[in-house]
Amino acid sequence: MPKLDVGRHLRDLPVPLAYDGPCPGGQVGAAYVRWPDGHRSVLTRGPDVGPLLAVARAHGIPAPAYELVHPPVVVQELLPGVTPREPDARTVRSMVEINRRCRGVLAGRADLPALRLHLRADGPGFCLHGSLRAYDSRTRRLLDQIEEIGRAFPDTLEGDDLVHTDFHPENVLVDEAGTVTGVIDWDGATRGDADFDLVTLRFDLANRAPGLLSRVPGTVNAVCWAHMSLRQVDWAIRHFTASDVSAWLYIAERLKPAE
Repeated sequence: MPKLDVGRHLRDLPVPLAYDGPCPGGQVGAAYVRWPDGHRSVLTRGPDVGPLLAVARAHGIPAPAYELVHPPVVVQELLPGVTPREPDARTVRSMVEINRRCRGVLAGRADLPALRLHLRADGPGFCLHGSLRAYDSRTRRLLDQIEEIGRAFPDTLEGDDLVHTDFHPENVLVDEAGTVTGVIDWDGATRGDADFDLVTLRFDLANRAPGLLSRVPGTVNAVCWAHMSLRQVDWAIRHFTASDVSAWLYIAERLKPAE
């Protein structure tokens, strides 16, 4: 996906917001903007998940409010804190607590689609099966395991929880003590099983801070493992180096649940 064209989108908005610099990190891009009254917000591309974020905030989850929705961009509240340079035990503990607050908050909301796993066919720009099939014998073996799980289980992960779907330390903000003050990048938020976010966190920590894996409770179930293995290895094949592919293959094998 191309980088956000901030200037063009600012010109298209129905209110005069001023560019106030780029936000750090992110592959698609986001920008700080300033309103006529002087307060700052964040402009980014994304769907309108504002109603889900309102549910999150009502349950004590530090998610941003959407201040303006003008497809394909949104202007969202600028939350306090900074992205942690390195995750630590306090940050992981705080993330686990936020995950606990996400549980059960969408009970009775069968109108919301459940989380898609993409174990049988390609996802929308990620979880592509063909890249694993074409890369080498190791990735083909992994894909065979993933698709076998996909044939054995439904391709949606049902549940009553609010699932972030990309829950890792680069998508949280923390204070000086490492406590989470905000969770950002909710573009994929949906209804499902919040254990999915803990598996996402496990995969991320296995890559950047394996010593913290023991701080994440629970176990890795087969369908979440299959999705994350497919997602990370496919992305590495298409966007990074051979050593990155090997690293994610190792992590997938390490985190594979016992049969």
